[in-house]
Amino acid sequence: MILLWVEIVAIAAIVICTIRAILGPTAPDRMVALDGVTALMIASLVILGAFYRVSMLLDIALVYALLSFLGTLAIAKYLEGRGVES
Repeated sequence: MILLWVEIVAIAAIVICTIRAILGPTAPDRMVALDGVTALMIASLVILGAFYRVSMLLDIALVYALLSFLGTLAIAKYLEGRGVES
């Protein structure tokens, strides 16, 4: 029962971050919102993997975290080259 509530809260937070990513006034705001979505997705995968004792979900979460980090670095480098500061 607790897992259900945790996942409902995570889904609600993902929806809020998605709305922020759509409505964000600047590109860095959108990037932070997308980072929040990926962090919540990773947390959801870890929680589900631990609850169901499926190690494959933990592996997927690890790969997803690595790809998310690399994507964030690439977009940050792109935004820095554009001169977007605020």
